Amino acid sequence: MTQRQIVQVFEQYQKSRLQFVQAVADLSARPQNIELLNNAGVVSMLRPLLLDVVPSIQQSAALALGRLADHSDDLATAVVEADILPQLVHSLVSQNRFSKKSAAFVLRAVAKHSPELSQAVVDSGGVDALVLCLEEFDPGVKEAAAWALGYIARHNALLSQTVVDAGAVPLLVSCLLEPVMAIKRIAASTLSDICKHTPELAETVAENGAIAHLALMILNPDAKLKRQVLSALSQISKHSVSLAEMVIEAEVFPAAMACLKDPDDYVKKNVTTLMREVVKHTPELSQVIVNCGAMGAVVDSLSNCSGNLQLPGIMMLGYVAAHSESLAMAVILSKGLSQLALCLSEEHEPHIKAATAWSIGQIGHHTPEHAKAVATANLLTKLLELYMDANSSEDLQAKSKKALKSILQKCTYLPGLEPLLYDVPSNILKHVVYQFSKVLPHDAKARRLFVTSGGLKKLQEIDAEPGSPLQENINAINSCFPEEIVRYYSPGYSEVLLERLEKYQPA
Repeated sequence: MTQRQIVQVFEQYQKSRLQFVQAVADLSARPQNIELLNNAGVVSMLRPLLLDVVPSIQQSAALALGRLADHSDDLATAVVEADILPQLVHSLVSQNRFSKKSAAFVLRAVAKHSPELSQAVVDSGGVDALVLCLEEFDPGVKEAAAWALGYIARHNALLSQTVVDAGAVPLLVSCLLEPVMAIKRIAASTLSDICKHTPELAETVAENGAIAHLALMILNPDAKLKRQVLSALSQISKHSVSLAEMVIEAEVFPAAMACLKDPDDYVKKNVTTLMREVVKHTPELSQVIVNCGAMGAVVDSLSNCSGNLQLPGIMMLGYVAAHSESLAMAVILSKGLSQLALCLSEEHEPHIKAATAWSIGQIGHHTPEHAKAVATANLLTKLLELYMDANSSEDLQAKSKKALKSILQKCTYLPGLEPLLYDVPSNILKHVVYQFSKVLPHDAKARRLFVTSGGLKKLQEIDAEPGSPLQENINAINSCFPEEIVRYYSPGYSEVLLERLEKYQPA
């Protein structure tokens, strides 16, 4: 056999390997092919090709494995059990930039599924190798490494701490300064995943100067970057007053207010989430956000979105209102109550209705004036409907009941209370009657209206247990009226009159 023929044999072998691995990479891009590839034992076939002498074969093998691992946790587990991770970590340290990107992709695909699979990446030395890649000159390698680290960190505080301990945070903060937009986005996203778990992790991110850099990017025209920036600031703010104050001091507001008019729905959602996380801590932080004009802007934003996009704004209004009478009034004056009424009637998801009911309760429970605003918006009857509706979720019923009772205990606006005398459970009725018993003895006009509207008649029809607080309150109300009027509206009195009429003998 000639030398040329021998060379052709090796060339053919190389060509066949390349054709095979490229074909598998293409096939693995389609979900419908994954099961067939797995049944054919493709993972074990690709493993040796990761060490192939030809770089393009290595990279295609890694690409195929990444796509397979990305598809399901079973295939990701198969990649781990085939002892492939150490080879990938070796590629991250010693191979060229293309191999590093491919290896980082596989580690990301494995880590995304569960804490256990992420831990397997950690145990293989993957985190340290990925952190080293953040120092690479090539932007594609940096992006791939940051992405993989984010997938590891997002699962729990322990894995996130592992990423921090490997020295990732200062390098990720440096990535925020990169000119390449994709690196900025993924760095912000990974920082968000790191700091979401505990105050300590969020403080580490803050101490490395992340807040100032994130704040500068709020008005960047790139919507995807703004989403991640606002998300990271939200995750930092949520943990403590001091962290929320650091975000405020970075002059995030009122710049973030402009994002409420952004055409991207998730930018708007994330900025209301950020405000929610800030205002929940203290009245002072709430007042800062209110002073920026946030109330009207959030209410306008709620009117232009639906479903889960509304949830942070709904809760933000509730957190602001919960702190004080004046802040609750600021929500009312910004037409927040009217918008919450629309949310309650138009939304279908039980968890959104439950959040809305909670927020209405936070607004209405302060004073009679606040409760009157809720009553005049016809929200007391709506809350009652949701509480009594058998189709309402358990959480929705509980929040509606709690909101209703807290508002009723402050409500002295009798026209708003009167509809609640009809077909109401006794545990709610007792609060309604008690409010009447407080107001009617001191208000002649209200007593007259109570009679002419049919309220007194309805009161006599209530079947209260003798000696109960409900019966005592009914007695207290009846004592405000002449005995003959009470008797006139009592059940059966018309029959007594008719009987007397029949027995009456004119002179």
